[in-house]
Amino acid sequence: MKKILLIASLFALTLSTAQCFAAENAPADLPTKTAEKQCQKPCHKFQRPAVKHNKVDFDKRLKLTDEQKAKAKEIHQKGFEEIKPIMEKLNLKREEIAAVKRSNLTPEAQAEKIVQLRKETRELKRQAREIQMKNMKEFEAILTDKQKNELKKIKEEGRKKFEKAHKKSLLKMPPMPPEFGKGPKPDKE
Repeated sequence: MKKILLIASLFALTLSTAQCFAAENAPADLPTKTAEKQCQKPCHKFQRPAVKHNKVDFDKRLKLTDEQKAKAKEIHQKGFEEIKPIMEKLNLKREEIAAVKRSNLTPEAQAEKIVQLRKETRELKRQAREIQMKNMKEFEAILTDKQKNELKKIKEEGRKKFEKAHKKSLLKMPPMPPEFGKGPKPDKE
């Protein structure tokens, strides 16, 4: 019985290793769905494809004209081009943080390096947020007053939906001990 279990587990291990190897070495035109799912890292949130039905609903609710849609697309594309290098740098900083955590540095040196990288990460996030706000103002400039009011309603619905989802996740978290306070203290520069 033990031999059978041992052989079965070795077979399963061999099979999963073979699938990962096949996924990594498979030609681009031959999809290996199961192996890809098992072997690929999960995508970062900025790499996910956009959900098209939300955009359609958004356009319908605002009742955008064809001219407004064209201008909005132009604003979106320009913003995407501006923010893309920032997001790439942000991803690199995250990878650097992970590499520092895996490194053989002393805990103090690791902590010091991570603090510096997180400062740089915060600055990149601030830059990205500024671009997003600028693009939102440009988009709002092409809207009529009625459309602006509808956009305000859409934003409020989004906030409520976020708060509802956020409250659920907070309920799952254990309470923080009092020595942790209310959160991280901002860095003094």
